[in-house]
Amino acid sequence: MAFGAKKVGHVVSGIGGNGMGQILAAMAAALLIRLFSGPGPASLPEDETCEENDSVNGDDAPPSAGKVLPVTITWRNITCSLSDKHSKSVRFLLKDVSGEAKPGRLLAVMGPSGSGKTTLLNVLASQILASPRLALSGLLEFNGKRSSTKAYKFAYVRQEDLFFSQLTVRETLSLAAELQLPEISSIEERDEYVNNLLFKLGLVSCADSIIGDAKVRGISGGEKKRLSLGCELIASPSVIFADEPTTGLDAFQAEKVMETLRLLAQDGHTVICSIHQPRGSVYGKFDDIVLLTEGTLVYAGPARDQPLEYFSRFGYQCPDHVNPAEFLADLISIDYSSSHSVYSSKKRIDALVEAFSTQSSAVLYATPLTGKTGPKQGMKFGKKIAAKRKGGWWKQFWLLLKRAWMQASRDGPTNKVRTRMSIASAIIFGSVFWRMGRSQTSILDRMGLLQVTAINTAMAALTKTVGVFPKERAIVDRERAKGSYALGPYLLSKLIAEIPVGAAFPLMFGAVLYPMAHLHPTFSRFGKFCGIVTVESFAASAMGLTVGSMVPTTEAAMALGPSLMTVFIVFGGYYVTADNTPIIFRWIPRASLIRWAFQGLCINEFTGLKFDCQNSFDIQTGEQALYRYSLGGTCIRDTVIAQSRILLFWYSTTYLLLEKNKPKYLLLKAPASEQIEPKLKLEPLLETDQPPPLKQVEQNQQVESTPVDQTEPFILEGAK
Repeated sequence: MAFGAKKVGHVVSGIGGNGMGQILAAMAAALLIRLFSGPGPASLPEDETCEENDSVNGDDAPPSAGKVLPVTITWRNITCSLSDKHSKSVRFLLKDVSGEAKPGRLLAVMGPSGSGKTTLLNVLASQILASPRLALSGLLEFNGKRSSTKAYKFAYVRQEDLFFSQLTVRETLSLAAELQLPEISSIEERDEYVNNLLFKLGLVSCADSIIGDAKVRGISGGEKKRLSLGCELIASPSVIFADEPTTGLDAFQAEKVMETLRLLAQDGHTVICSIHQPRGSVYGKFDDIVLLTEGTLVYAGPARDQPLEYFSRFGYQCPDHVNPAEFLADLISIDYSSSHSVYSSKKRIDALVEAFSTQSSAVLYATPLTGKTGPKQGMKFGKKIAAKRKGGWWKQFWLLLKRAWMQASRDGPTNKVRTRMSIASAIIFGSVFWRMGRSQTSILDRMGLLQVTAINTAMAALTKTVGVFPKERAIVDRERAKGSYALGPYLLSKLIAEIPVGAAFPLMFGAVLYPMAHLHPTFSRFGKFCGIVTVESFAASAMGLTVGSMVPTTEAAMALGPSLMTVFIVFGGYYVTADNTPIIFRWIPRASLIRWAFQGLCINEFTGLKFDCQNSFDIQTGEQALYRYSLGGTCIRDTVIAQSRILLFWYSTTYLLLEKNKPKYLLLKAPASEQIEPKLKLEPLLETDQPPPLKQVEQNQQVESTPVDQTEPFILEGAK
């Protein structure tokens, strides 16, 4: 869909209004054209396109839905540092970390809090948020090739389980399947696919239960975690990343989640998860582990008994009937209970880190880094998002409209609270302004009532939106990152789905208040009254979307939204008239939805009214009252058009902010060729091998250790 410049100009000029209004209308028209036209397939840079074609046309072409392409991930010399511009210091989050994850095996990244588990997971998944303070370098290979990762499908299960709370488990998976797998057009095939996924994840018993949230009880925490996994498994990813999937779960639910991950690994997926301190039965499900402490590598290799055998060679024996995961966690953690314990634990950890580094440096792959596997100097790597949107624009719109309507219409607790608040505020205002007459004093009373009506309607819609949208935005950002849909269909579907529910509350408010206050007693005036407050409610909701797009959290949105609305209230036409507004602030009344709603309500109420007069200077008609308070010279149609322009402006601003503020991830820079170490084969020593000596910690390190005699192993404090 395309418009010429002249046609857009005619449309904007036909709306009418002042210069500011036409500017807002022009911006909104341009964004609407962008929204409805929708972005086409994104074009990749030339070098990336070549890599992509090579990957897709080669042996590693992505499989069709339901099939898993085996992917082996190898990472070497991963270093991530965080600089502090005030103290000019650098803290290493990861330091020369290497390892490998293979298909069909469950790899667990373990370590104490702050050891770099989540950071390593984010690096492997290309999910490190870009920041000028962060520096990231290292080598990352997929099936032995340092090429674009777009040829492979990845899934990332985060710690937070975010869903549309009013949908059932089956509906959530079905909508995800429709958005991510447009090639499955048959309803029967899609239902069978979803049913198989429910069975695999153990969600059959709760398939038709709503997910729920803090207001409505739904499925359990473990079921939510498995549902998060299911939403990521829709597209049959080759690699599954799970960031502490057992956090917040009891022991039974944690084991169920880890059993699900183990079964997925057996199906051919490459599964990598970070975990803090698992129970013994969960530890037994791991095939490989990576042990980190303070961003450095202590062990990487097979799990279960091999790590215990490895550390026993240095004198660290795991006591009988002790959870191996707890023993390993104690072994690589720093004890801050006293200065002596800090010194001894750091000395132990430094020695273990150096011992493993010495061992792994001595074991090399047969094939060195030569030839085509080497990258160009300074080449950057990063996970590419699918360039081509899945499904058509209108198909995405209808699916998102269906989801938005189910979420809005089923949100019983929120709708009940809004209903009660609308009726209660109408009763309170109606009682205060009960049966207003036609005296001179009733003029200001009517204006006061119409002003609080405009304020109450706007604040109710604003607070509801800013309290919900930041959480919903997190879901939308994740789905858009997977290429499930474009931004235009989402915003349009949200606007249309909320019209019936959003219009109900202003109508209830007006139906109670209007007869109690004895406002202009004609049905047409009552209809216009309800229409004005309804349009104002939608404009305030659009403003709430913009506020929610500007800030990262609900708390920040709740602080910013009412503050911004207060400015519009001051310039709302009741406290300061437009004629008396300072020149530098003249634009604020024109952009204030409170002002236009108040002016429209006043015109609707005062036009045609006759007031009682006792003096010659008294106001006789409603038109005189409007001109005296600088509210005349316009009509209701102009005020509604002005509010509509404001609504379109806020929606357009929301679109731009969501496009601008979508997550940007840090790309992995390859080190210089002379800094690249040979590929490391991170395996524990064989029983016949002698463990390398624990070397003395270098003098420039923060903690200095003495030479270690191999015949006198360190004693782990607290171990018996």
